[in-house]
Amino acid sequence: MAAAGTSGKGGVASEDPILRHWREAVPDDRLAHLVKDAGRAMIRGLQMRLAQHEVSFGHWAYLRVLWVTDGLTQKELSDETGTTTPTTFSAVSAMEKLGYVERRYAPGNRKNTHVYLTPRGRGLKKKLVPLAEEVNEISVAGLKTTEINVARKVLLTIIENMARDEAESSDPARRIPSTREMGNLIATRGEEYESN
Repeated sequence: MAAAGTSGKGGVASEDPILRHWREAVPDDRLAHLVKDAGRAMIRGLQMRLAQHEVSFGHWAYLRVLWVTDGLTQKELSDETGTTTPTTFSAVSAMEKLGYVERRYAPGNRKNTHVYLTPRGRGLKKKLVPLAEEVNEISVAGLKTTEINVARKVLLTIIENMARDEAESSDPARRIPSTREMGNLIATRGEEYESN
């Protein structure tokens, strides 16, 4: 979402292009687009705040999980965050270099690597969680508790419905390809396009 500009007089913010889009161009567009833009706006709000502490939004998801359950395997961490194993491996490697986590083997089991927070990674919780809470408060300003509860119910139902749709799909072509598969598909299509 683009940042709102300011007008010349009094520093009053001009309307954000995304808001103008929703209010004027496509006020009745699909719910999926509205949810995406609302999510993007909240993510940007959090990203701005995390950046002040030199923490990337990508690392935020892993830290949140580890603050609740420290010592997960990298596979479990992937599952909990909904990310691919290679993405988790890269993120954990970067977080290890930053001193937020360390990888260790469980005693007697050299097969799985477990990810543990360091004191520095654990200490980030007190700094970062209030930032997320602030974004949440800003996002629901002007809404009544009953409206927030309805919004939560609606969004949770959407998530459940889409999870069920994915789980019940028996069509192997209807799945999300891995990053490697997608890269190969794009490369193949690019080669086909160039040869025509």
